[in-house]
Amino acid sequence: MSGWVVIAGLGPGSDAMVTPEVTDALAQATDIVGYIPYVARIPERPGLTLHASDNRVESDRSRHALDMAAAGKRVVVVSSGDPGVFAMASAVFEALEAGPQEWRSLDIRVLPGITAMLAAAARIGAPLGHDFCTINLSDNLKPWALIEKRLRLAAEADFAMAFYNPRSKSRPEGFVRALEVLRDACGDARPIIFARNVSRPDETIKIVPLPDATPDMADMRTMVLVGSSQTRIIEGANGPIVYTPRSVPT
Repeated sequence: MSGWVVIAGLGPGSDAMVTPEVTDALAQATDIVGYIPYVARIPERPGLTLHASDNRVESDRSRHALDMAAAGKRVVVVSSGDPGVFAMASAVFEALEAGPQEWRSLDIRVLPGITAMLAAAARIGAPLGHDFCTINLSDNLKPWALIEKRLRLAAEADFAMAFYNPRSKSRPEGFVRALEVLRDACGDARPIIFARNVSRPDETIKIVPLPDATPDMADMRTMVLVGSSQTRIIEGANGPIVYTPRSVPT
């Protein structure tokens, strides 16, 4: 087949954080597929068709991309951050596995992007400098009981943690419970970082001790980073630096 699908990460928001590899794929594309605000980041040009859709139709979006590629189109499926982190890469491969056999002959590539997690961590220092885990706090695709179990086990294992989708308008009680679990399991004042719209003009970053964290500090545009028991704060020339040492005392 002459068509192809590239699943690309656009980074956290700033055009400066889009990789040259992704920029090249976008320049070659005949069609762009993705969630409305991500597609809006792609400049229009002759020969390019933009297919923007709602956030709840990932499966339909994936099938549409594969169908167009099978018809000879050069399709880029865009995600924010990295497409393999709570984004479109898995959705496309789910559709591929369930779809017609001829889709398996398509050239399908995943191009990495800078995640919101890594961009937020870099802004404040190196809070993920040792072992860490990443948890999506949305219960749209998994039960809350599983989220709570993973939160508690990660805290007990003393991982630094990064949380995606911490607090939605429709389910604000989830993050309330998440903070309760963390306070109970951690039992200390480790730093928690609320990084909103990282790399965008309205970026804000707040560092507070875990006991002082409140649910209203986060929304769906916020990346939440929680330190381990070893995470430290030092004062630098440009403000506080949060980092987790690379070694753990024996």
